[in-house]
Amino acid sequence: MNGMERTLVFLKPDCIRRALVGDILGRFEKRGFSIVGLKMVELSEKFVREHYAAHEGKHFYEPLVAYTTSSPVIAMVLEGKNAVRVVREMMGETFGSESSPGTIRGDYALSDRYNLIHGSDSPEAASEEIGRFFNDEELFEVQPETVSWIYDMTGEEPV
Repeated sequence: MNGMERTLVFLKPDCIRRALVGDILGRFEKRGFSIVGLKMVELSEKFVREHYAAHEGKHFYEPLVAYTTSSPVIAMVLEGKNAVRVVREMMGETFGSESSPGTIRGDYALSDRYNLIHGSDSPEAASEEIGRFFNDEELFEVQPETVSWIYDMTGEEPV
């Protein structure tokens, strides 16, 4: 849909184990995002190492791999205006202890390691990550009548 952006989000093992999935999904839906892909998956160590390859060699890399592979995750593709930026703002800072109240991590996380959620950090990364987690048959289009209740669609771009 014109003017819309997609981003990848996955809810990490601590989110699932703490039964926060519904609360966090609800935040995205209430904000107006459309969920165009959703699944629960167990990520292999190889997959996680490739996904977080930019952090290889950093002190937190091995614990991050172990944490992310310890339990299934829930992967989703969200669609909306400025999805990457808005989702990252909703998530809060990387470390729960540094996140402001009102953000997902600010409301639900204190740990600097168990931080509940991953979100793409750029439109380019979102495109790559969506392709890594989902195939085309697992992604769906948003119905225009739904979008018209979230945005003013009278022009060329959603407002």
